[in-house]
Amino acid sequence: MFGTLKGRFIVIILVLAGCAWALYGNYRECRSQPENADRTCLPIKLGLDLQGGMHLALEVADPDGTLTPEAKTDATDRALRIIRTRIDEFGVAEPLIQKVGDHRIIVELPGIRDEARAKEIIQRTAFLEWKLVTGGPEFRAALPRIDRAIVQALGPQDLGADTGQVRSPSQTVQELLFRRGRDTTAEARDSLAADTVETAPSRRPLTALLLQGDGEHDFLVAEADVPRVSRYLALPEVQRAMPRGIEARWASEPEARGGEAYRRLYLLRQDAFLTGERLEDATAVRDPQTFQTVVRFELDRSGGRIFDRVTSEHLNEQIAIVLDDQVQSAPVVRSRIGSSGQIEMGNAPMEEARDLALVLRAGALPAPLEILEERTVGPSLGADSIRQGQIAGIVGVLVVIAIMALYYRLAGVLAVLALCVYVAIVLGGLAALDATLTAPGIAGLILSIGMAVDANVLIFERIREELAAGRSPRAAVDDGFKHAMSAIIDSNLTTLATALILFRVGTGPVQGFGVTLSIGIIASFFSAIFVTRTLFLLYLQRRRSATEPISI
Repeated sequence: MFGTLKGRFIVIILVLAGCAWALYGNYRECRSQPENADRTCLPIKLGLDLQGGMHLALEVADPDGTLTPEAKTDATDRALRIIRTRIDEFGVAEPLIQKVGDHRIIVELPGIRDEARAKEIIQRTAFLEWKLVTGGPEFRAALPRIDRAIVQALGPQDLGADTGQVRSPSQTVQELLFRRGRDTTAEARDSLAADTVETAPSRRPLTALLLQGDGEHDFLVAEADVPRVSRYLALPEVQRAMPRGIEARWASEPEARGGEAYRRLYLLRQDAFLTGERLEDATAVRDPQTFQTVVRFELDRSGGRIFDRVTSEHLNEQIAIVLDDQVQSAPVVRSRIGSSGQIEMGNAPMEEARDLALVLRAGALPAPLEILEERTVGPSLGADSIRQGQIAGIVGVLVVIAIMALYYRLAGVLAVLALCVYVAIVLGGLAALDATLTAPGIAGLILSIGMAVDANVLIFERIREELAAGRSPRAAVDDGFKHAMSAIIDSNLTTLATALILFRVGTGPVQGFGVTLSIGIIASFFSAIFVTRTLFLLYLQRRRSATEPISI
């Protein structure tokens, strides 16, 4: 396929189509986010230095040096999990949270405004609680009272705007049918009528958004309605109307039901019977007898006595594992549990069990996080960086185009056309990898443009040497590409290795430079060796005579 001109153009078109699809997919995803309604969407994510925000480098504090490297690595993993569970509090779009090395965590919050609150929440020590899942009947009985409290607190005007997208009664009937496959349509309508007396969504704002969950003490809420329900539950009037000793807590992750995302809302006893300070260890294993996934945990002596008493009194009931006010899991008590116990997870993948074990260990109150580096970038500085980067890129490209066209004539024009393909591949590669473009990344992009032209220069000079030796134009082109290949491969591989090291070892902007430089090197190799040669073959085929000299 690569041997024919047609096959070569098909490959180039497919590559460009893939790049265009990646760019369009990112743009469409950006436009679908509600927080992007009032701002311009770009197909490539911009880094912290281009749109402003906060950059933090964190490490587990160990002032006395008592933590072993293994313990510090484990504490870092737990802290990473905790930060990820908290980051939603900021409402930040596309935050960056990653572990660098064994003991450092990088957090980047683009567009963050309240830096003090962000640092306070990130550095706050984790708190794990064990609570009984209970209160479903009491909460259902209190729902009419809670609905009235919401209506009185928000008023008709605010509530009318808030309930503008509430599902219609017919939609709710369909959801009841989906939830209870054995019900008939008449039974679903009867159930809906029995739940509430007033059917207008504006008169039952909370009830209209709740679907019965799998158990007696939980509900399902459409992911799009979670902020609205959270707002209702946070009202002081609603807190007073809640059943005494009962609280509502969200699950940490959404779940898919019928092709849509839902968030589970658990009803829990307000007072925890056990906290994470009693937990000594938790590990994920595969049971050798049943081959089921389980999480085994160890409690200290006092915690074991408490757990033994509670589990013996609440067999076949759920106990919620709550980290930072979010329910991470709610397993059913199958037997009496003392200091050593296990959470059975059925056929769940081991990765899911490891995450739960990590959550449990995270609640064992690890050492606090210490800020090693803090950098705040204003939006105006980001805008200046983008503008200056654009100017530098445009000037650099224009200079390269002028030099190539003047010095190598038509061959230089072909190289410029290949350079356009190169730019499209780099942008598409950034979009496909969901990479973030930073100011140093722009520098890496401009540098890789120079390297792309450098490969063409090696090829063109070699072709000139072959022509000077008396070879025919076709033979000179073939030998020029062939003999320049080794030098191009050597230079690109050494630079690629350096870029990968920068990406692996560096942080923040250094990583951005390494990413764009790596993608640029791969794209420059493809454009110089494949695209430029394809254009040369087309040029040689279109000449009037095989002996006609080529413009180089």
